[in-house]
Parts: sequence; C-alpha cells; structure tokens
Amino acid sequence: MTRVMPGLATALLFAALANPAAAEVDTLKVGKQYGLPYIQFVIMEDQNLIEKHAKLEGLGDIRVEWATLGGPAQLNDGIISGAIDVAAVGLPNLITLWEKTRTNVKVRAIAGLNFMPLILLTRDPKIKTLKDYGEKDRIALPSVKISMQAILLEMAAAKEFGKANYEKLDPLTVSMGHPDAFAALNSGIEVGSHFSSAPFQYRQLKMPGYHQVISSYDIIGPHSVSCISMTTKFHDGNPKMVAALLGAMKEATAWIKSDKRAAAEAYLRVTKDKMPVEELMAMLDDPNIVITIVPKGADKISEFLAKVGRIKAKPDRWEDYYFGDIDKLTD
Repeated sequence: MTRVMPGLATALLFAALANPAAAEVDTLKVGKQYGLPYIQFVIMEDQNLIEKHAKLEGLGDIRVEWATLGGPAQLNDGIISGAIDVAAVGLPNLITLWEKTRTNVKVRAIAGLNFMPLILLTRDPKIKTLKDYGEKDRIALPSVKISMQAILLEMAAAKEFGKANYEKLDPLTVSMGHPDAFAALNSGIEVGSHFSSAPFQYRQLKMPGYHQVISSYDIIGPHSVSCISMTTKFHDGNPKMVAALLGAMKEATAWIKSDKRAAAEAYLRVTKDKMPVEELMAMLDDPNIVITIVPKGADKISEFLAKVGRIKAKPDRWEDYYFGDIDKLTD
C-alpha cells in the first residue's frame, strides 16, 4: 500500500481546495441566423453531433439548445450576457465584439463558417448599380448598421461614391430577417431590394423580374459568412466542450461534402423549408459555395471598420480575432 507523508497530504488537500476542479457545462446554448451559411449547425442539430463528440470527450450526456434569430444584435447581446454560449456571427460582429470586449469578456472565434456570396438583388428594373438607388428605395438586410450585409453595403458605397460617403445608402436600409424580407419582396410591398444570402437569393433570382445588383465577392472577394464565437471565459473553462464543438463541426463539414443529398434533406427537415431537394443540392454544387470552417475575410472588413472609425483598435494580425493557431485549422 502506498503511504503519503502527513505533510504532503495536507499540502495536497490545500491545493485541491484552492484549485477546485472546474466542471464543464452540461448544457450548451447555441445561436445562429437563418439560411444556408449555417448548414453545418443544422446538420449538427439533426444528427446530434455535438452530443456525440461530447461523449467522445468524456463529458457524458449533454444537452444542446438551439436558437435561430433574425439578426446579429440578439446574438451579440446573448454572447456578452451569457444567455448564449456559442454563436455564429458575421465577421463585422466578431471584429466589433473583439474591440468592445477586449478588456472584459474578450470575445473571440474558434473557426470560420463557409465561403458564400451574399447578393444584393432587386425586382426594380430601373436599378442596375448602386448609383441608381433613390431616396424612396428600400433595401432589406438582417440588421441595419451592424450586419455583414450592412457593412458590405457601406464598403461598396465607399468604392462607388468615395470614402466620405460610405454611409450614403444607410438611410435606405431596413432590418428584416431573411424569411421576412423574402416574403416582403415577393409581395411587392415595403422593400424593393434585399441584401440576401443562400438559399433565399438563389430562389429569388430564378423568379421573373429579379436581378443582381452586386455580390459580396465583388466587394471583398471570397469570404467566410460567419464565425463560431464565444467569450474567453467559456472557451478556457470548457476545453472539452470546445473540442466537441470543433469535432462536430468537422464531421458535419465532411458529411455535407460526401453526401449532398443527405445534407440537403437534413437541412430541409430541420428548417421546414419546402424547396425541392434537387434545388438545394444544385446550390451546394455551386463552385462559389465552399463548405469549410477555415476562416477568411476578416482582415479586409477590419481595415474598413478602422478607417471609418467604427472600431478604435484592432489586433496586429487578423488571426488574433480567433483562439489558438487558427492559421493551422483544417476541415
């Protein structure tokens, strides 16, 4: 039998009391928005992949609560308040959250989420370019001023009208979740344009009378639509849960690439979308859509936000918006 010296036993006891084992969360609260950019999250929900990988990490049975919200403002508030543990937020939101929380909760991301173009489309035949918008025109996007689409529109306006006029089109924008904007545009009331995302944009561009004004790829090139973000406290306090989340993300990504039909069927099943499965599969086959968790595009958006004074500080390297060796991340 191994004996422990009394002095050593006392030291070990005090060490244990001073540094109690931190229990990881047994319920994970995950937030996302609407649309195809979040397909990995949809697959993870449908296939219980986070639960699967949590068991592999030794966490046992955990519970995952999924919330789908219409815009980034609620996700931002949820992360900072702790109401949401993990959220897929647009790159401008990650950058702003990093800057606003760098001295307190320190929000960062662990991965990106898919390269997909975001398209500004319209049913107004007179609008061919950004210069054709008038003061009575309205553009729907997820959240004015802060959503990925809102910032991209400002970046495009800066190129079109000059840096000093980057907010020129902001008075025309209105906040609408993609499903509501899709319905409003189809009805011909409230708005005539929609800065959209897949699958909504592809469905509308196939309808008579719709055309593209500009794509996000025209503005900044291929980019991540969102990134998987959380506070430093949650990240550091739940290493196994974070590993489970990344493992689930990688499995979902590989599953989508290997079986697009099954992925499309799962997406339609969870989202209750009524489009034909073949239509969604065709979108997944679009070479402009890359299913990946490797991040891209934060540097260009960060530079713009700093130049126009939206953020007061930014890191020396765009990789610092993320936890760990993000440049080594692979699917």
